[in-house]
Amino acid sequence: MKPIVLFIALLTFSTAYAQTSFDPEKYNPSYSLPTPEKWGIERFPIPIDFALAIPYKGIEDIRFTPGWGDSKSNDYWSYAFLWFLDGSPEITPQATEKNLTAYYTGLIGRNIDKRKIPQEKITPVKVVIKKSNTASGDLQTYAGMIDMLDYMEQKPMTLNVVVHIKKCPGKNNTFVFYQISPQPLTNEVWNGLQALWTNFDCD
Repeated sequence: MKPIVLFIALLTFSTAYAQTSFDPEKYNPSYSLPTPEKWGIERFPIPIDFALAIPYKGIEDIRFTPGWGDSKSNDYWSYAFLWFLDGSPEITPQATEKNLTAYYTGLIGRNIDKRKIPQEKITPVKVVIKKSNTASGDLQTYAGMIDMLDYMEQKPMTLNVVVHIKKCPGKNNTFVFYQISPQPLTNEVWNGLQALWTNFDCD
């Protein structure tokens, strides 16, 4: 086997192994991220199987509002996810735009066949992220928007996003916390999303 082919084969195997060896039921995080009553939770490893272009290693830890999947709910598509990353990768607005573009492009892509989405409804994901006023305890805080296809309702949607970046003393990890909702930042759903971060503890 040629060296480059062997490298690709090993990379594919190692990625697949990382995905299958992680057990979310046995995951015991070294941080505390609240799970409010009736909220959903999901965890999986990074690299992310549907967004391998994102160049990090760690864990994604998600919290879904009770009405996340209900298009008639004020909570619809409102959720948050934490990236618990190894080391100190550089997190910039530009890198965040690139990562979120890869993330949501992959997320939509894995739903196209499953939900029988016609090709004419599929549009490119567009992400704009800007530096915001730094929130208390953050290294940096960003805000922006994600234009994408709502694959559940199969129509265009804009998600508002706030991104918090944090390091904790004595830990060789970076925390990147994403708050997501199509609702404006003044909507009450953001109170619940913010409470997750306010009560986050990495000590």
